[in-house]
Amino acid sequence: MIYQDSVYGSATITEPVLLDLLASEAMQRLKGILQHGISGLIGVTQPITRYEHSLGAMLLVRRLGAELEEQIAALLHDVSHTAFSHVIDYAVDSHDDQSYHDEMKEMFVAQTDLPAILSRYGYDWTDFLHEEAYPLLEQPSPRLCADRLDYFLRDCQGLGLATQADIDQALAQLVVADGRITTTSVPAANWLGRTYIQCDDASWANFREVGLYEVTAQAIRRALQIGLISEEDFWLTDEPFWAKLRSGDDAQLKNWLRLVSPDTEFVWDEANPTFRISTKLRAIDPDVLVNGRLHPLSALDPDFAQFRANYLSRKQGKWPMRVVE
Repeated sequence: MIYQDSVYGSATITEPVLLDLLASEAMQRLKGILQHGISGLIGVTQPITRYEHSLGAMLLVRRLGAELEEQIAALLHDVSHTAFSHVIDYAVDSHDDQSYHDEMKEMFVAQTDLPAILSRYGYDWTDFLHEEAYPLLEQPSPRLCADRLDYFLRDCQGLGLATQADIDQALAQLVVADGRITTTSVPAANWLGRTYIQCDDASWANFREVGLYEVTAQAIRRALQIGLISEEDFWLTDEPFWAKLRSGDDAQLKNWLRLVSPDTEFVWDEANPTFRISTKLRAIDPDVLVNGRLHPLSALDPDFAQFRANYLSRKQGKWPMRVVE
């Protein structure tokens, strides 16, 4: 298989287990799941799919010399994402942790074609549930890891925050040290750290996008309340799930759905908010390899440390949002 990736370019994949996993129903389903959920579906953000991101995370760990098992883990790490991705966290789980897909991963994967495929190649599918066992793929925040890096690199393209040349230069300065991803220079780490925060501010924790997520979550909660949908429907892809939500004739549901639009505005209003909402904040602190040792950028660059601290302080807490139709 020759795959042309928007971040890493052309990649040739020959390993039978990877090819079979890519062709699986479970992985193909991710082509219908947008990374940005509702904002991607209605055209506010670029329609990047969970399939693109999952394959990209695999290509990144592969590029960094990961064993086949870690490539498999990277490919499968987002397979349990629901329709609308993290919008479901707003509806039924936690705005701040956004971990519903992780909590449901074992249950979901057990019902797919993945266990049988992995078994044919001598793997126990449950080994791939524990992403912390794969240190290039996953690291605790604020460290670098392939998951964090791949969705960032895709989004900074879509948001116009980076050129392909910027991305190529950043990738060229990633290495593995002490079993995890690090940078080889302070300027490279600084570009990653600052641009990542710009992505968070522009999209992942953007006031307007958070507002769109919340009105959609209100619609989902209402649809659950009236029995129009059930949690089983979360495992549909985006378009069928959206169609099912819009099929209801409930006035309250229709009112929320009307607000799920690029034309809806959200303003900060302490006195008369429609709702108060918080969200997960993302701000990495890349490691830099200096004389064979890893140092977080914040320890080497006080300006970055202050920039990151100011950003997190500014965005913390509940935001009083008023919806303007």
